[in-house]
Amino acid sequence: MNETLQLLHQRNSAPKLTEPGPDPVSLERMFAAALRAPDHAWLQPWRFLVIDEGQREALGQVFVQALLAANPDADQAARDKAAAAPLRALLMVVVICRYSEHPKVPHGEQLLSAGCAAHAMLLAAEAQGYAGIWRTGTYAEDASVAAALGLADNEQIVAFLYFGSREGRAKPLPERKVEDYVSYWSA
Repeated sequence: MNETLQLLHQRNSAPKLTEPGPDPVSLERMFAAALRAPDHAWLQPWRFLVIDEGQREALGQVFVQALLAANPDADQAARDKAAAAPLRALLMVVVICRYSEHPKVPHGEQLLSAGCAAHAMLLAAEAQGYAGIWRTGTYAEDASVAAALGLADNEQIVAFLYFGSREGRAKPLPERKVEDYVSYWSA
């Protein structure tokens, strides 16, 4: 098996990340990989927002405010968890789908394209010796978070990608049998 297939077969999320995070050259390579995602009609339905080390605490406060707007009675533990969420890694990338009206490319396809871009970033990180995890949750769907991040009305958060180096060993994943998921259609 070649290295590319081996990477695809073994990649998994890294919930615990540590230093170092991707350097600028590695990050640029990750974005270059994302820009190769399937893109019907060349709509380029994605954009990326980098939350670097200096901005993570500010984003945590955005999350706290969103939490309190949804649940004014949130206890201190919930507030602390919201504030700490962006601190899971030194670097976050917010993947944003930017919808365009097009007669042949529905919004769902554009959303999937942005998701492919996010996955390409995770694969490119792994290929360079880094690790990452894709998170969403309520903050990805919260209008106040979208506004604080500067999203336009035609945009949606697809992923909060956290990047760094894997802390500890990769978690073992169960082996899956291809035949359990694949069938062949016949008329």
